[in-house]
Amino acid sequence: MRKKIVAGNWKMNMTPAKAVELIDSLKNEINSNEVDVVVCPPFVCLPAVLEAVKGTNIAVGAQNMHFEENGAYTGEIAPSMLVELGVKYVIIGHSERRQYFAETDQTVNKKTLKALEHGLVPVVCVGESLEERQQGVTIDLVRLQTKIALKDVTAEDAKKVVIAYEPIWAIGTGMTATSAQAEEVCAAIRQVIAEVYSKEVADEVRVQYGGSVNGGNANELFNMGNIDGGLVGGASLKPEFASIVNYK
Repeated sequence: MRKKIVAGNWKMNMTPAKAVELIDSLKNEINSNEVDVVVCPPFVCLPAVLEAVKGTNIAVGAQNMHFEENGAYTGEIAPSMLVELGVKYVIIGHSERRQYFAETDQTVNKKTLKALEHGLVPVVCVGESLEERQQGVTIDLVRLQTKIALKDVTAEDAKKVVIAYEPIWAIGTGMTATSAQAEEVCAAIRQVIAEVYSKEVADEVRVQYGGSVNGGNANELFNMGNIDGGLVGGASLKPEFASIVNYK
């Protein structure tokens, strides 16, 4: 039985002080040990949030990282920096990184390999635009993104990866894929993992849904057979995040 995982992607929101306020408002409300809970604040908030979550079941992730160990990469963050802070997860290949910052399937693969090398859990994002969905290429595209992301990843390491299916047209728009649409794509992701590795590996990999997840739709989405939780955007910046975690 796969354990659900709910991660909050705060994007470019919150100052360190505001981040601590949010954690303080959440930590007494998040009481489920049946769900892995992760918050992913901006880099400057990581130390404050890591301190604030001590003694809770909330883990901390980063929103991005570089695939090199160090070097002349102004503005970038190395995986070892995250590990030394105490970060456990890292979001890789979010559609906003792909759209605005030239992230490619190939850099997603490099970052996935490097995150695993450092013991970080990569949350690898895949998903289609509205135009691509209308063209009927959603499944083909998401299969391809998943395959490239996992290139050269061993079967044992693949089990540690979290795949987040995020239809780009549903991110921050208030539009949400129906539970059936989300389930169809998450099942396709699991199928391609089974083809690349085995059914045993596919049965262990956790696949999230992301795209306007909120307290009202979390229960229906998370109870689908192939959806193992959510990557939550806007609602993770509010106390409502607790109701998503405690979705039952």
